[in-house]
Amino acid sequence: MIIRSKAPLRLGLAGGGTDVSPYSDQFGGYVLNATIDMYAYCTIETTDRNTVVFHAADRDEIFEAKSEASYELNGYLDLHKGIYNRIVKQFNNKQALSIKVTTYSDAPAGSGLGSSSTMVVAILKAFVEWLNLPLGDYDIAQLAYQIERVDVGLSGGKQDQYAATFGGFNFIEFNANDHVIVNPLRIKHWIINELENSVVLYYTSVSRESAKIIDEQVRSVESNNTKSLEAMHELKIDALIMKEAILRGDILKFANYLGKSWDAKKRMAASISNSNLDHIYDIAIQAGAYAGKVSGAGGGGFMMFIVDPVLRLNVIKELEKLDGHVMNFHFTKNGTQAWRV
Repeated sequence: MIIRSKAPLRLGLAGGGTDVSPYSDQFGGYVLNATIDMYAYCTIETTDRNTVVFHAADRDEIFEAKSEASYELNGYLDLHKGIYNRIVKQFNNKQALSIKVTTYSDAPAGSGLGSSSTMVVAILKAFVEWLNLPLGDYDIAQLAYQIERVDVGLSGGKQDQYAATFGGFNFIEFNANDHVIVNPLRIKHWIINELENSVVLYYTSVSRESAKIIDEQVRSVESNNTKSLEAMHELKIDALIMKEAILRGDILKFANYLGKSWDAKKRMAASISNSNLDHIYDIAIQAGAYAGKVSGAGGGGFMMFIVDPVLRLNVIKELEKLDGHVMNFHFTKNGTQAWRV
């Protein structure tokens, strides 16, 4: 039997960072994001070889071993192992499986599009389809979060798992005790079209390890760093304003607060921006962009800019002179999906 699945990557539009504990536990977080037509993919093939194979095709990494109920997390394909371990323990009576799991993503790790968490969701969705597990969207997203953050121990927030599972434009509320509310936004088609025409998505060609940036952010909250906390509060308020702006189709207001939020985000942790990102940002603004930000935790990966569509090509031409490249994309309304072949 062959099961396939995919889950969409996301653009973080506002409030990113307020979904990270302990800030979200103490103050509550708001995040505005939208999924795009770039995906993480998974294929599960059942075998009779009494083996388990994990193949991350885009990273050229393979793990193969005799079928067991669990595998040690040792830094090599830990996400794949962590998902397998949890599925076998929680849903298969600790009985080992005999399978080959093949994965790949349209975006590299460290891209800022939530690629790692999206991959977890895609793999989980394939297991849900294969084993007919009684898990809804909230269940899948929460389980993905628990596996990545608790079982595997990777630092990060909560927004990526919910964005990949639900899909579309969402305003997500994060509260204490992992209580999450996903509010799907009904955005008119002309607004989505206008926003697509107004966004330039640029890959800096620099991958970054988000965990280090997020750990710095967590320490700022735990130490009651006033500067960082005020920046996070500002991001949270801005997310509400940007949600209203996008619902009304006020792209210019959205852009103004995007730039304001980027300034606030840079105050959360010193490693969020750097001289290279600042240079790219300045080039885009000089070419006619209204504002921009780094998607994700910061430090590298993808940057998004809001531009007047008339000046879009001018901004693209100037950015293409640098080391990165512009990516074409469309917003998508569907979350993770799985099917049998």
